[in-house]
Amino acid sequence: MKRYFQSYQLSPNMLTIIQDLNFKQPTEIQHRVIPSVLRKENVIGQSQTGTGKTHAYLIPLIDQLNLNEQTTQKMIIAPTRELAMQIFHEIKKMQDFSQEEFSSRLVIGGTDKERELQKVQKQPHLIVGTPGRILDFIEEGAINPSSVESVVIDEADLLIDLGLIEEVDQILSRMYVDVQTLVFSATIPKKLQPFLKKYLVNPNYIVIEDSINPSKLEHRLIPRRHRDAAELILEASKLIHPYIALIFVNKKEHADELREALLDKGLEAGVIHGGLKPRERKRMLNDLRSLKYQYIVATDLAARGIDIPGVSHVFNAEFPQDVETYTHRVGRTARAGNEGTAVTFYDEKDMTLIEKLEQTGIEFHNYDIKNGEWAPVKEWNVRQNRLKQENELEKEAWKRVKKRKQVKPGYKKKMKQEKEKIKKELKREKFKKMNKGRRK
Repeated sequence: MKRYFQSYQLSPNMLTIIQDLNFKQPTEIQHRVIPSVLRKENVIGQSQTGTGKTHAYLIPLIDQLNLNEQTTQKMIIAPTRELAMQIFHEIKKMQDFSQEEFSSRLVIGGTDKERELQKVQKQPHLIVGTPGRILDFIEEGAINPSSVESVVIDEADLLIDLGLIEEVDQILSRMYVDVQTLVFSATIPKKLQPFLKKYLVNPNYIVIEDSINPSKLEHRLIPRRHRDAAELILEASKLIHPYIALIFVNKKEHADELREALLDKGLEAGVIHGGLKPRERKRMLNDLRSLKYQYIVATDLAARGIDIPGVSHVFNAEFPQDVETYTHRVGRTARAGNEGTAVTFYDEKDMTLIEKLEQTGIEFHNYDIKNGEWAPVKEWNVRQNRLKQENELEKEAWKRVKKRKQVKPGYKKKMKQEKEKIKKELKREKFKKMNKGRRK
């Protein structure tokens, strides 16, 4: 069923902005969040990056601004500078298309604090920033939290991971108790629950199922076998020709090393991680938006919340540490009806997690790259399954061994011989059943 922005109670000015943004119809999260925000409800929105979440709250919040009052009415709190900059970039676009003037300000660390304080002397209608710098400005008296009517906490689970939730707590404690609170998060971890209970009264809980289309996302496993990740990526790229490849590693030091290795091999590679200086971050984000790089090496925390357009392939150069991280990573491709491929390099130590991923319904295709071609290999768990079957036969054989009431010399040896004999019979029975099934 088609949906239209015109069906919501939005102003003509906002409908013009939406048209100029070239949005044809609302995404699922926009359809559910916009009316709720317009009704002044508290919202907990659970969705992945790339579902249209940012505009789900920007459209109604900007439309509700009282432009007759020069006060800070809306505040958006983001865990990282990159995400805050990305949100602010979208706000600036909406300002350019708006027929009514409204003011906004980006408040993040890594900038000249005194100069930024001067800019905020005239209260902007909307502020977007990171928790630490927003709290600084509130304590300096540059931001008046009591005038804020709506506050957005974006990527809340990442705020927990980065240890920033206490600063958010201090910001909200300075606002009126009835402030509209909108929390968005890819996951709702247990550590977030006390915060949600404290600040959200009767929230509208909106869960958007993962936007990945499983039928259009292929998962490939490649055994590392002590080979260089950059070389494997180069060889794979010759076969898959990625439009944009997002490459994940577990540490920022590894991200820099891998990027250098890719550059040495002639691949256009950018990098995004928490160790970049503010100026480097800003330049890199602009480069990502303008599609300057075909390959982007990233850490999990830095990539969260950043919408990188056109990702056709995801490489896990280092195996993720848990199921959730793998899901976040591969969710960057196969979006909006497009196809995508996730290529993961693995070692033997990763097999336990691979098994857990398969239990979630993920079907892996096992390949290697030999002589410039994809070479199918035995499934990663063939040996493991063989050992498992052997153990099951062993147990079953022992169950069938007759237990002696009277113990005589050499009984252990006789029982072991009997067990081996039963085990062979069990194997023959299993083989016959398999062949019978094949003939059918």
